[in-house]
Amino acid sequence: MSHNTFGHLFRVTTWGESHGPAIGCVVDGCPPLVPLTEAGIQVFMDRRKPGQSRFTTQRREPDEVKILSGVMMDDDGVQKTTGTPISLIVENTDQRSKDYSEIKDRFRPGHADYTYLEKYGIRDYRGGGRSSARETAMRVAAGAVARQVLTGVTIRGALIQIGEHRINRSNWDWAEVDNNPFFCPDKAAAEAWADYLDAVRKQGSSVGAVIEIVAEGVPAGWGAPLYGKLDTDLAAAMMSINAVKGVEIGNGFEAAGLTGEANADEMRMGADGRPAFLSNNAGGVLGGISNGDPLVVRFAVKPTSSILTDRKSVTRDGEEVDVRTKGRHDPCVGIRAVPVGEAMIACVLADHLLRHRGQVGGG
Repeated sequence: MSHNTFGHLFRVTTWGESHGPAIGCVVDGCPPLVPLTEAGIQVFMDRRKPGQSRFTTQRREPDEVKILSGVMMDDDGVQKTTGTPISLIVENTDQRSKDYSEIKDRFRPGHADYTYLEKYGIRDYRGGGRSSARETAMRVAAGAVARQVLTGVTIRGALIQIGEHRINRSNWDWAEVDNNPFFCPDKAAAEAWADYLDAVRKQGSSVGAVIEIVAEGVPAGWGAPLYGKLDTDLAAAMMSINAVKGVEIGNGFEAAGLTGEANADEMRMGADGRPAFLSNNAGGVLGGISNGDPLVVRFAVKPTSSILTDRKSVTRDGEEVDVRTKGRHDPCVGIRAVPVGEAMIACVLADHLLRHRGQVGGG
């Protein structure tokens, strides 16, 4: 299997399976002398790890990250990167492969079982192997490294919709995101979602979600036309996340319903003597290049395909069967996708920062 690496100058390769002994990643291209510790990475790992509330899978994984290479102490006792490949590893400790024994020869609807078997002639039925969302833990680890490279850039994500229930954007409060299990910026919406998702969970069903990621502090000039566009790489990164079925930048699909007058971001001179945009419909990107405004990216996550309701399917031998997926699953996988989306944007931005330096110099 190829294509386990993404990025150009800041490159990330992930490895490992959901039910193997460990998962890991190698970050190549990180500049030297960047402060980096396991504790600093763990902060972000803890936001994604499973079993933190009744609304996520009850698989109990501590997700304790270890740095195997690429760092050393400087003369002041501060651990920093050396510029060599950074290897990170997380041990799997709570696999229950027996939960999947009944679907060994059955294709689960909505999963990659059939496509993996068709392509490779073999599939890991124990939780999906490489297709499992377990792999995203290492993206979060890599994203923590990328954040250390992105001096002055703040990346924050929030869940703005679960099922058909959206937040009230006038209630948006970033401080609320860490006060509820949904990464929700609207306190009232989070309270309503708890009852709603409890009912979904008890039914053994699932729902989808929409996540919004905002990156502030990105200067104008990152990205390149025509085939190195910043928004192209952002969209590709979001689409690479498990269960993502749609991505939009700025107004996204809403722009199709606007006039040119309403959608164009007008400009005036700012107090700092530089051009300033009066709105941010473009989501911080024009012509594939950042314009200095906050980057705004949203992505839609489909309902978790592993549910307790019987669904029609077939076996490897062509027998028609009904499939019910047992095990410990997220009633809304979009909840834990928030830190994953943040991490992927961090990796893309770190890559574009280095590409920008390589082409025109500076930051």
